[in-house]
Amino acid sequence: MNGLIFHIAARDVWNAAQKAGQYTVPSLTTDGFIHCSKLTQVLPVAEKFYRGQTGLILLAIDPTRLSSGLKWESPFDGAPPVGKTPAPSSGVSASEMFPHIYGPVNLDAVVQVFDFEPTVDGEFILPTVLLSGN
Repeated sequence: MNGLIFHIAARDVWNAAQKAGQYTVPSLTTDGFIHCSKLTQVLPVAEKFYRGQTGLILLAIDPTRLSSGLKWESPFDGAPPVGKTPAPSSGVSASEMFPHIYGPVNLDAVVQVFDFEPTVDGEFILPTVLLSGN
C-alpha cells in the first residue's frame, strides 16, 4: 500500500461513480479539488469530518494512475485534531501536507475499496490489511 493516497467516500456516491465512469464530489466545485489523505492522516480526517456518518468506504488511489492533477498542500480546513488516544498517528501537524486531486478521479486509479464503517462506539479503525502494510 506504499505510495497510495486515500479518500473517504459515501458508498452510494462511489456506486454512482462506477456507472458514470469517473468519481467526483461536491468539493471539486466548492474547493476546486477532491480531498485525500496519506494513510497516517485517514483516522484524524475521519474523526474531524465524518464522525457520526455511516455508509462510508475508503478508496485507495494510485497517484501514478490519475488522469487529473495531484498537488500536496496545507490542510484546507485546518489540521485534524489529535484523537482521544495520543499517538503519532492520532493527529496531524499543521505543517503536514495533504494530497488534493484537481479533477475527477478516473476509476482505474482506484486500486482497492475498503469498508470504512465506524464501530458501535463511533470510532473509525483502519482496515487490517492497511495496518499490516500488505
